[in-house]
Amino acid sequence: MLILSRKTGEVIKIGDQIAVHVIEISKGFVKIGIDAPGNVKILREEVYERVRAENIEAAKGNVSGLFKAAGMLKVKDVQKAENKE
Repeated sequence: MLILSRKTGEVIKIGDQIAVHVIEISKGFVKIGIDAPGNVKILREEVYERVRAENIEAAKGNVSGLFKAAGMLKVKDVQKAENKE
């Protein structure tokens, strides 16, 4: 981990495309602004962890429902094919 000291108005560069601006320092808080390309996700850690946990739970989801839905689609395709004959 790199630890830096910055004053209000100063900037930290991360590579060529990301800049972290120190906007304000007061009452134990630091307000920052981040300039980054649109394809770079920027999330607070607590939001990132919640999204990550929800994605893991979704991946564990009940796949039997998917198989049931797929079976229903196959039945409809067979019925359509029979009606065309």
